[in-house]
Amino acid sequence: MFHVTVRDHFMAAHSFRGDVFGPAQALHGATFVVDASFRRPELDEDGVVVDIGLASARLAEVLADLNYRNLDEDPAFKGANTTTEYLAKVIADRLAERIGAGELGEGARGLTGLQVTLHESHVAWAGYEREL
Repeated sequence: MFHVTVRDHFMAAHSFRGDVFGPAQALHGATFVVDASFRRPELDEDGVVVDIGLASARLAEVLADLNYRNLDEDPAFKGANTTTEYLAKVIADRLAERIGAGELGEGARGLTGLQVTLHESHVAWAGYEREL
């Protein structure tokens, strides 16, 4: 299986519900480094997995909707704990929508999977992997 990964980041504020989160129940900020990996079993006719420029641009667009936001105030996240794992799925699903809409080019139609990893620090990260 071939894969290409692009990286970006975003900063957001949020809080969590539940004693398991300890002090993170209070409003706090987070800076996430985000890796989006696109995969396919065979390279396209140009010999690539996906147009890396388009992949980078679409990831930047998805993250722009989250950047410098208080996620607690976003209606899309009402009632959700916006954990690293949860946000990885949100980003993956939003990228998958763009892939399905053809926004990563015709060559991206051959993609079979997508993995998004959010690094919340240099020692902790979480991710979500999905089929396309």
